Amino acid sequence: MDNRFGEMKIFLRVVESGSFSEAARLSMMTPSTVSKLIGRVESRLGVQLVERSTRKLSITPEGLAYYERAQALIAELDDIEGFLSRKTVQLTGTIRINASVAFGALMVEPLLPEFWATYPDIVVDLSLSDEMADLYLDRTDIAFRVGKLQDSSLTARHLGNVPRLIVGAPDYLERFGRPESVSDLERHRCLGFNFRRAAPVWPLQDRGRIVDRIVRGPLLANNGETVRRAAIRGAGLARLAEYHVRKDLMAGRLVEVLADKGTRDEEEIHALYQGGKRVPQRIRAFLDFVVPRLQASLSPDFSSGLDLSRYPEPC
Repeated sequence: MDNRFGEMKIFLRVVESGSFSEAARLSMMTPSTVSKLIGRVESRLGVQLVERSTRKLSITPEGLAYYERAQALIAELDDIEGFLSRKTVQLTGTIRINASVAFGALMVEPLLPEFWATYPDIVVDLSLSDEMADLYLDRTDIAFRVGKLQDSSLTARHLGNVPRLIVGAPDYLERFGRPESVSDLERHRCLGFNFRRAAPVWPLQDRGRIVDRIVRGPLLANNGETVRRAAIRGAGLARLAEYHVRKDLMAGRLVEVLADKGTRDEEEIHALYQGGKRVPQRIRAFLDFVVPRLQASLSPDFSSGLDLSRYPEPC
């Protein structure tokens, strides 16, 4: 009997768990049985899907291609069976999500209680980091990314364009003065980042074009929340997303500078995921739930018309 779908499910468990032993436990098999099953698939296909070593198991490029197609086929099968059964299937399983610290805490986390009210059996595995996550290596289902997208096989849903503001605490501005032009930033303490893709420049609007301005300051951090807190304490100026400092501006903890000079630049935010239209139902349900809400939150009219009390106070 042809059981290729069963083999695909076992292979997906091997990739997602990262080991034969864990996949065997989840499948109620022995590790040797799982290893032989994967070996049988490799023999039939004539390619190596995983590289085995005593220290770790890693997926080959052919294995990654097989994983993506198998995941899409199984998701499609689940959709067909759910449709033909003519009944509502209670969605279960885990969704692995990656977001920056600020975006995850301020934009994603507040939506979860409402999502769980509709889908109580879905587990959200949320990882927050300002470092760029690899969806394949980290087995991430959905990643919220800020900035220009790289060409890839991932599917992207656009959430909005986010203005970056230059802000400082009233105490800092009283001590060091308020910058009146972009060139004034050279004499200010500008707070920055230390992760790999960060550069010691601020891309700013200047006479209708984006110009990279070299900045210097006393702090380099690996996340925007640390930079925000330092700015509130008067350590220097910070360049942060509008949604990140929205409540601080309203409360007077931070003040935007150079706003009348047209220095605001914008970055796009997307939700990235694998599989295109053939994604598991639980992932599709999460995307369909959060995307329109995030698009509304990131719209230009959001701050003037929304009740901010539903969003948490930044730490």
